[in-house]
This record gives sequence, C-alpha cells and structure tokens, in this order.
Amino acid sequence: MQNMIKIFKALSDSNRIRILKMLELRQLCLCEIREVLNLANSTVSKHLSILREAELIIDEKEGKWVNFYLNREHNNEYTRHLVPLIRTWLPADETIMEDQKKVKSVDRNKMCNI
Repeated sequence: MQNMIKIFKALSDSNRIRILKMLELRQLCLCEIREVLNLANSTVSKHLSILREAELIIDEKEGKWVNFYLNREHNNEYTRHLVPLIRTWLPADETIMEDQKKVKSVDRNKMCNI
C-alpha cells in the first residue's frame, strides 16, 4: 500500500503533474524544468525528488547534466498502469499546452550555468 500512497501523493501537486507532462515530450535537466515552471531550483529539486521516490521518473547523469525522464520500465505495478494513463490526461489544458511550447524552445546550453 505504501507504494500506491507515494504515487498518489506525488500526483497531488499541479507542478509535479506539469513536470510529468513536460517529460512526455523529452528528457529535461533541472534548469530547463525550472525555466518552464518559473520556480526556484530548490523547489524544482524537491518536486523531482518526490516524483523519483514515487518511481514516476528516473534521472541519469550525462556529462555535466542530470537528465530526468519518465520511468518507462514500470517495475512497480502502479506505475505500470498509471504512467500510460497520465499521458492521456489534460490534452487541452492551457497550462499544459503552454508548458509544452516552452519545452520545445528551452535550451540548456543557453541557460545552465554549470
């Protein structure tokens, strides 16, 4: 039951839903997510930590960046069912559509100071 509770807690925040919807398009680093959400690094990091703990996302270091992407491995029975379902959520939501436009234009090479 604890795994299910972690997942639903992770899904109970609009910014975390927005992150998941952004990661449907492509992998992103923290600074790209921060740019789209217009939040502080620490806030974005906390959201990412909660999503990672719920096994909804995975991170992978690539050179100077840590890339975040949707967990498509679905080792957890709940994520196996929910991740595909989340992809169908909010197709006409204005905030999600605006985020998706921004994701297409953010460039880590221009904004990340690493």
